[in-house]
Amino acid sequence: MALLCTDVEKTIEFYQGLLEFPLTDLFENRDYEGSTHFFFDIGNGNGLAFFDFPGLDLAPYAEVLGGLHHVAISVAQDRWEYLKTKLSLAGVDIVFEDRSSIYFMGPDGERLELIADDLGEMYGQQVL
Repeated sequence: MALLCTDVEKTIEFYQGLLEFPLTDLFENRDYEGSTHFFFDIGNGNGLAFFDFPGLDLAPYAEVLGGLHHVAISVAQDRWEYLKTKLSLAGVDIVFEDRSSIYFMGPDGERLELIADDLGEMYGQQVL
């Protein structure tokens, strides 16, 4: 999945600094001069990509039909507890929480979910 961001440094600080997803690569976007393309390792063999498009004057995030609802990322239960505490201490609002899932917003308003289930499971039941 590739998302858009307004500020490369702010995005890296949030995803690598706060959520501790390692930045794995960063280079100039081949399709848009001055744009950066970068990636985070979100675990389970998955990556999350970002682009910035300076000067393109993109609108703020909005939930629209056919658009992004949220990005769900599976993490181990102990890591989920750790990151939930870390988000709270950083002043990030948890907008919804249930027994194994928290929803919150990223630096550009993107809705994120951390779910404390193994990849391919939801609430202990296989979905893949």
